[in-house]
Amino acid sequence: MTFEFCSLSSGSSGNCQYLGTDKIRLLIDAGFSGKRIEELLSSIDVCPKSLDGILVTHEHIDHIKGVGVLSRRYNIPIYANENTWGGMEDQIGKIGLENIKTFDTGSYLSMGDLDILPIRIFHDAIEPVGFIVRKGNKKISIITDTGWMNDEITGRIKDSDLYFIESNHDIQMLKSGSYPWPLKQRILSIRGHMSNEDTGRILSKVLKGKGERILLAHLSADNNIPDLALKTVGDILANKGIDIGRDIKLGLSHRDKTTLVYNV
Repeated sequence: MTFEFCSLSSGSSGNCQYLGTDKIRLLIDAGFSGKRIEELLSSIDVCPKSLDGILVTHEHIDHIKGVGVLSRRYNIPIYANENTWGGMEDQIGKIGLENIKTFDTGSYLSMGDLDILPIRIFHDAIEPVGFIVRKGNKKISIITDTGWMNDEITGRIKDSDLYFIESNHDIQMLKSGSYPWPLKQRILSIRGHMSNEDTGRILSKVLKGKGERILLAHLSADNNIPDLALKTVGDILANKGIDIGRDIKLGLSHRDKTTLVYNV
């Protein structure tokens, strides 16, 4: 086995992804109650006691709600940059010193048989990151909660075998929807969330059509529709000559249930 990857759920109500190999099992964020994450893990036959760490992208509650509970209950180390630790420590409760782990954004972190690169993204948090994970010649990019991807990010995520990438909203649905204007401005800003159109354009720059798998993530319940996200992104890629189904595999994460467990 190289990688197992599963999105346990992704959206504004909570975010949690599972990543495993023969040697290590990790969560990326833990944005639900401890009980709910236990249920989600059980549905893919993963015992919380077997987890080796929780990697935290940023301090917003939909990414850290269950971090402290799981760490205390199962003695799991928590990994975050120092600024994120400063932003979340009052929200997650007391953590044993042995389970407080820090990393430097932009520097590789070796965990088990994985090399993990936390990269700076664009969101209204203190020091938000995405993660690029490598094992041998396999690579996964996990980039959500960002309003923009610059050339550095797109260069870093190229040549991934699996992209877990934000496709938060349809621009017209957001603009004509019920959200107050300041919230709309926040979401549309470069420190907010990427639209379906943004995601399609980014993917059209990085995909090579060699069987990559893409999972669209963090879809808004109010300002997006799963079929619309797939169609918008798919149409942009098709216009670039990428055949959906033959050249790549395009799918979705879910707000309230797991995806399949993907072997990469």
